[in-house]
Amino acid sequence: MKSLFTLALGLLSLVSAAPPTVNGTRFSIDGKTGYFAGTNSYWIGFLTKNRDVDTVLDHISSSGLKILRIWGFNDVTRKPASGTVWYQLLSSSGSQINTGADGLQRLDYVVQSAEKRGVKLIINFVNNWSDYGGMPAYVTAFGGSQESWYTNSRAQAQYKAYIAAVVNRYINSSAVFAWELANEPRCKGCSTDVIYKWATDISAYIRSLDCNHMITLGDEGFGLPGATSYPYQTSEGVDFVKNLAIKNLDFGTFHFYPQSWGVGNAVGAAWIKDHASACKKAGKPCLFEEYGTSTDHCTIERPWQQASLQAATEGMAADLFWQWGDNLSTGQTHNDGNTIYYGSADATCLITEHVRAINSL
Repeated sequence: MKSLFTLALGLLSLVSAAPPTVNGTRFSIDGKTGYFAGTNSYWIGFLTKNRDVDTVLDHISSSGLKILRIWGFNDVTRKPASGTVWYQLLSSSGSQINTGADGLQRLDYVVQSAEKRGVKLIINFVNNWSDYGGMPAYVTAFGGSQESWYTNSRAQAQYKAYIAAVVNRYINSSAVFAWELANEPRCKGCSTDVIYKWATDISAYIRSLDCNHMITLGDEGFGLPGATSYPYQTSEGVDFVKNLAIKNLDFGTFHFYPQSWGVGNAVGAAWIKDHASACKKAGKPCLFEEYGTSTDHCTIERPWQQASLQAATEGMAADLFWQWGDNLSTGQTHNDGNTIYYGSADATCLITEHVRAINSL
C-alpha cells in the first residue's frame, strides 16, 4: 500500500507535468495561476553550442522569467553550406525538413534545456518578414505574393507539413507553452477575412494534432476599438477583436513599437488597457508579447510594464520584452537597439524589479 507521502509526491508530479493552460483571463503554469513575465529570443535555436543554450536558459530561469518566445522556423530556398543551421528547404520541386544536426536537432536541444529549467516556450512556425526565410521564402518557392500566401494552396500545404513535423516532435514536452501561427502576420490592404479565415483553419489543424497545448496567433494587435491612430486601424488586414473570437485560439497577443509605428511612447498605457478590455470581454487572456524601444529602455518601457501589471485582473496575463541579450562563448548576442542584456542596469529595472512587483501581487 502506498504511503500518503508517496501519493502526495505523485500528485505533485502530475501537477508539474500538466501543460500551461488558460484559467479565465490568466495563465496557469506548473499549478500556479497568476501574471507572468518573460522575453523573446529569436536566435537561441540557431546557436551551435549546447553550453551557450544552457547559459541563456540558466540566466532566464534565475532571473525569474517563466515564458520564452522563440523562432521555431528557419527557412531557406537554397541549401546552405555544412555547419549553417536551417530547418526547412522550400522548393516547388520538393521541400525538405531538416532533422539533422544542423537542423531541428538544434531546436531539440533548446526544448530539452528548457524542460530541465522549467522555462516554457512559445514556438512560432513562420515569419511575416524575410528574416530566416518566412513568408517571402514561401513566395519565392511557390509563387504569388505575400498577400496571397494565406490562400496559396501549395504554400499552405508545405506550411502545414512543417507544423506537423514540429508539433509531433515536441507534443509530449513539458516545455511547450503554446504553438504560434506566425510572427506578426499582416496582409496589407486585404479584407480582414483573409487572416481570419486562415487563422481559423490553421488553429483547427494544430488542434487536430495536439489537443493539450495552447495555440495563439502571434499578431501585433492591430485593428482595435479605442482610437483612430495607425495601430488601431485594420489597414494591415488584422482585426484583433475578430481574431480573438476564433475558437481554437486560446489567448490574444499584441506588440508595441512606437518608434516604428510613428506614435508616442505615452500611447502605450492606453494600447495595453484597450487590449486588456477586449480580452476581458472575450474571456481570454492577453499576452503583451513584444515591446521595445531603442533608447532610454527603463524610463520608457517600465511604465508599459506597470500598465500591464495594473491590468492583471482586467484581461492581462503576461508580458514578454523584446529582446533577451547575453554574453556567450562567441561574444555578445545581437543588439538591435531594443536588447536588454543580462546583468545590465536595464535588466535590473525591467527584469529584476518587474519580477519582484509580480511576486508581490
